[in-house]
Amino acid sequence: GIRAGVALNPSTHLSAIEYILDDIDMVLIMTVNPGFSGQKFIENMLYKIESLRDMADKRGIDLEIEVDGGVNLENISKIAAAGANTFVAGSGIFGTQDYKETIRIMHERIR
Repeated sequence: GIRAGVALNPSTHLSAIEYILDDIDMVLIMTVNPGFSGQKFIENMLYKIESLRDMADKRGIDLEIEVDGGVNLENISKIAAAGANTFVAGSGIFGTQDYKETIRIMHERIR
């Protein structure tokens, strides 16, 4: 029941995991530089998400793509459209007045 995952910092190229892609279940793409909460989403990470989804689809891999960093109501739709299917939205939720409503809207926007 154990699953294998890999985390990639924004500056780590997808070629670093291409040779093990068939052996992993999940890739966490950091969309901010790790260090502290509340950073702004790095927009060109959308291309990285799209590229990873395309790479997995071409190989027929059911890959979970998780995104962490700067996820909020304004960008979650674009992130989902790029191919992510798991989202970490710390300050994107806890920085709002109504957590439950924010989560509801996020769910709506990724469908």
